[in-house]
Amino acid sequence: MDVEEKLEQARARFTNEIANNISLYDLPASIGRLYGAIFFSEDPVTLDELSRKTGMSKTSMSTGVRTLADANMIEKTWRKGVRKDLYQTDPDWYKSFSTVFIKRWSEASELNLKALRTAKAELEEVQQKAGETLAERAQTDIDKLESAEAYYEWLQEVISLFETDKIYELVPKKEVPAKDIEKPFVRKG
Repeated sequence: MDVEEKLEQARARFTNEIANNISLYDLPASIGRLYGAIFFSEDPVTLDELSRKTGMSKTSMSTGVRTLADANMIEKTWRKGVRKDLYQTDPDWYKSFSTVFIKRWSEASELNLKALRTAKAELEEVQQKAGETLAERAQTDIDKLESAEAYYEWLQEVISLFETDKIYELVPKKEVPAKDIEKPFVRKG
């Protein structure tokens, strides 16, 4: 195996793992392969270039790029004289994780808290109208719900740490030494 094949094999290995695990972001494997193609591109790429690299249709590519941009995993760039949109990965992996974490857990905890509080109110009503045995069963359920409620309130505090970036005061980002690489591209927007 020559050196260039070894390079491509290493890139494919990482891209395949991203594709296998991107479901943690609630995204399909094809989006992970798309991310890998952008990640290992030496320069920002157009949708046409991505379509050639991945074999995806331009429509799928456009949807995938929008999904990755919404997750803060890639960003649009521009270069003087180039009319088409160019894309590159966002080097801040922490930001993309935070975006997805906040979105998924905020929605889930808010929905669960709403259902929990509705159920708790219903159980309190049962308690007031029921006999002693049923009232005790309702109280047992209320106690369980209060334990769950404490968890969801804690989870909202954790989410707030990510929203305000205070999480990085508690768990600092790992610093990578800056490389002397000149970047001729400028972030758009």
